[in-house]
Formats: sequence, C-alpha cells, structure tokens
Amino acid sequence: MELIAKALDFPSDCNVILGQSHFIKTVEDLYEVMVNSVPGVKFGLAFCEASGPCLIRKDGTDSELIELAVENMLHLAAGHSFIIIMRNAYPINVLPAVKSCREVVNIFCATANPVQVILAETGQGRGILGVIDGFSPKGIELDTDISHRKKFLLDIGYKR
Repeated sequence: MELIAKALDFPSDCNVILGQSHFIKTVEDLYEVMVNSVPGVKFGLAFCEASGPCLIRKDGTDSELIELAVENMLHLAAGHSFIIIMRNAYPINVLPAVKSCREVVNIFCATANPVQVILAETGQGRGILGVIDGFSPKGIELDTDISHRKKFLLDIGYKR
C-alpha cells in the first residue's frame, strides 16, 4: 500500500465539500440538495463511480465549476468519492442537507481553506483516508481575538 497526498485545486472565491457516497444516484440527489438549499447557487459536482463502468459522473449549474470538479476527481481517482465546488454559497447553507442525502456515507471536509487529501493506493484502487484542511494552529485566542470573532459573526449575520 502506498500513501499519497494530493492537493485539491479550486478558486479562492469558492468552497468545497469532499465526501464519500455509495450509489450512482448520488449525482442526481446532490444536485437536488444544492439547488433546493440555495436558490441560484453556482456549483459543480463530480462523483467517482466505483463499480461497473467506473466513470466520473458530473452535474451542476456552472460549466467552469463542473469541469473543475471533474479535474479534481480525476486527480484523486478514489472510488465512491464526490466533490462539490460552490461559488457564492457556503457549506453552512448546504451541509445539513448534503449529510442527510441517502447516499452520503461520510464528509471529509467542507471548507474554503487549502486542502490536501490523504489517499491510500493498493492494487485494487484508491481510497480517501482523510484530509488536511488548512493549517496548524499558531496559538490560543486572547480576549481581543474573542471580541474580533464575535464581531465578525455579528457582521455576517450570525448572533451569539
């Protein structure tokens, strides 16, 4: 078995959700989740089928993001995994519905941070072991950091 780290490639103004699923219908159901969660959402979705023809299935509302999702999944080449790349929408808006999708088994990350995907490769294929989402902590928040966090949440419409 070989361990591999592959970086996801997506624009800095986008967020991604990387997950694991188990059925070809994932593409249709995740498409419905996205368009029903955020009206007018721009996204691309790709799913690596792990049996039968083993194709990368795709859908979405934005051709650039669809192709980018496909390129990422070609790069990962991990069976029964999916990626959603979204613009002008955030995981917090769609993640509960994505998680409740019948085919979704696991979510590895939902982020706008740089992501490295840790893969295991055997003679059978590849699987996702986990992700490195962003960077390691640089310290512990101080009172000024807490105030800044709370102000930021208020500024973007969340209250505490």
